[in-house]
Amino acid sequence: MGLFDIFRKKKNETIEQGSASESTEILSESESNSDASEDEQSTAVSENTSAVTQPMMEQVGLVNEDEVKIWQEALDKQKISTPQLTETETETETETETETETETETETETETETTEQQIYDAGLKKSRTGFADRFNRFLANFRSVDENFFEDLEETLVGADVGFDMAIKISDELREEVKLKNAKRKEDVRDVIIKKMVDLYEADGINEDATMNFAPKGQTTVILFVGVNGVGKTTTIGKLASKYQKAGKSVLLAAADTFRAGATKQLQEWGECAYVPVVAGKEKADPASVVFAAVEKARDENYDVLFIDTAGRLQNNVNLMQELEKMKRIIQREIPEAPHEVLLVLDATTGQNALQQAKLFKNSSDVSGIVLTKMDGTAKGGIVFSIRNEMHLPVKWIGFGEKASDLREFNPEEFVYGLFKELVES
Repeated sequence: MGLFDIFRKKKNETIEQGSASESTEILSESESNSDASEDEQSTAVSENTSAVTQPMMEQVGLVNEDEVKIWQEALDKQKISTPQLTETETETETETETETETETETETETETETTEQQIYDAGLKKSRTGFADRFNRFLANFRSVDENFFEDLEETLVGADVGFDMAIKISDELREEVKLKNAKRKEDVRDVIIKKMVDLYEADGINEDATMNFAPKGQTTVILFVGVNGVGKTTTIGKLASKYQKAGKSVLLAAADTFRAGATKQLQEWGECAYVPVVAGKEKADPASVVFAAVEKARDENYDVLFIDTAGRLQNNVNLMQELEKMKRIIQREIPEAPHEVLLVLDATTGQNALQQAKLFKNSSDVSGIVLTKMDGTAKGGIVFSIRNEMHLPVKWIGFGEKASDLREFNPEEFVYGLFKELVES
């Protein structure tokens, strides 16, 4: 089953779940009305019982004074014992109500647990809206599948940030497919276009390894982070440190961005939040010396994971790339198989500029995967298509917000569904 077929199946399941939910609500209202009727009946019975329970003296004929005294004592005892019984019943009812409320709160907490699909839906809202607006404007001018149609399509795709090369590729492959599908309605044309985008995206990802690579058990995994200043490298490291530390791994951080003001302090603050130690040097110190100290500490003290933060001074990119190469040599001298991952952090809001950065770093840093940050703040979700099509690099992590839990492992199925679910008919 292809990615697009999975997408359609997921959408149908969501629609069915929505229908089932509506039916459940109707049934619940019916049961509530039934419960209310039972309560009314119960109240009526209680009132009748109260009316029957009268002082026994009034139901007796003539009695002498001794009998009156005996009846009075019996009634006095009844008055004393009745409130105590009522209090006990009230306490029992209160305990039952408390237990019911607790059970209800537990059920509510379970129901409100956020699913991966909901996180992607929320995080891709801007991109989804952007795609929908562009496609709706494109389809509003649709008259027939001619040369003007394909020119408008290419312009729409480039505007959606899927990249020029992929836009041309999609347009070329659609020329025959639209005719074969005999697509004449706007909705049919739209579905064919999106299916082709998804199919090409899936084809470009064949043999792509989107999982994180780790050293054998008992050895330290070294992960090097690269990228220009301002894309969120340090924040990403902090989030991943927190995630892996909570997963039970021992984590060490290396503050090798020694030139940017505040970079070391920022990483140290993240380390404190995640209860993870940080190896740091003096301001303006040689970054390679910090890397050496961190690798030595991680190896000798048997840390599971070492995350290394680096500088991103693109205005000096030749020196930057030489600096990264020097770090890599030092790492491999101490741990020959390392670094096990070189993750390039990109800011999704920069669109095609992020793609240019990816090309620059890939040519000099042996990048193994992408971390795409700030996805919730951009309408340029098409950049994921560009990266895979032109760079053939897997997106391994995607960021939807500021919290550590907002950094998620990249899931292509949820991404495609979150991006196109409102465009394609079920």
